[in-house]
Amino acid sequence: MTRRTASLMLAGMLLVSMVGVAVMMPMPFVVESPGLTENTLGRQGGKPVIDILGTKTYPTSGRLDLTTVSVTSPDYRPQLAEVLAAWVSKEQIVLPRDVVYAPEKSVQEVEKENKVQMVSSQDAAIAAGLVQSGVEPFVVKVAEVVDGAPAEGLLAKGDLIRSIDETDVASPQQLIDAVQAVTPGATVTLHIERDGKPKTVRLTTEPNPDSPDTARIGVAPAEQPVFDPPIEVNIELGQEIGGPSAGLVFSIAIYDLLTPGELLAGRHVAGTGTIDQDGKVGPIGGIQQKIAGAYADGDGATVFLVPADNCDEAGMSDLADDLLLVKVATLDDAINALEQVVADATDELTRCGS
Repeated sequence: MTRRTASLMLAGMLLVSMVGVAVMMPMPFVVESPGLTENTLGRQGGKPVIDILGTKTYPTSGRLDLTTVSVTSPDYRPQLAEVLAAWVSKEQIVLPRDVVYAPEKSVQEVEKENKVQMVSSQDAAIAAGLVQSGVEPFVVKVAEVVDGAPAEGLLAKGDLIRSIDETDVASPQQLIDAVQAVTPGATVTLHIERDGKPKTVRLTTEPNPDSPDTARIGVAPAEQPVFDPPIEVNIELGQEIGGPSAGLVFSIAIYDLLTPGELLAGRHVAGTGTIDQDGKVGPIGGIQQKIAGAYADGDGATVFLVPADNCDEAGMSDLADDLLLVKVATLDDAINALEQVVADATDELTRCGS
């Protein structure tokens, strides 16, 4: 063996070693992949995923899947080989770690935030689903009493106002409208709840200083979630699911359970999107991965509900021709879309992509 050959062999071995080390090096990236799905109309661990107590529920059929994204954990650094494989994958995405996880947050803090977001999402979904099905889950709370106003000494901060005269009120605006419907100086009767006990209060209205022709009682009303009659909604999910993006699907499932008829009529539907108490659908991250997870190589959903703000990105999915991607901006949009799917009137739907 010549000296040149030996040198080349040594250089080759060093290069292979260096490449091997580089491939095994941990990288400051996060890999997002299609995650698991969960049928919100199904059961988990022998219990319904959504269990509603205190009111009548109705049979459902089909699957209504929430979708998730599998994200490498905050304390894991993928190796270069993993990053490169994910980079060329159509179903994965590579992001700088700091884009997903704040550098100053621990693993425990991230997990706690995800759980808090999930609980808040469920609360909003419960409220939106109840309202959509005809249940008013709010009462009006007295946030402040104006000094010197008619309500001073008769109403207190924290009182729940159920009705004024014969008009039920379930929002601050309804209370304002009911008060302004009477002439300034007229006496009104309020049915309230204080410390859990009902109470009747009579007071005389006065002219509103900002609008003398309208009456006021002198309280700052606020909306407080409360279920009356008492309705308990329990949502059971695995510990591995967190974040706010299942809100839309939860609210649809609650609506389906509380209303006669089968909304899906046996269809397999998936979706994603945040929801607020008014039923507005918000954008989420990882839409491409969620679509892939829902499709499940053709064995999954046939319809996917997409938040309006994610529609353009969703339309770029390779699965846009295989899966009906429906654009929705509100809970009402989503329910109407599903009714059209069941009626085979999909030509009227706003689709994402082709």
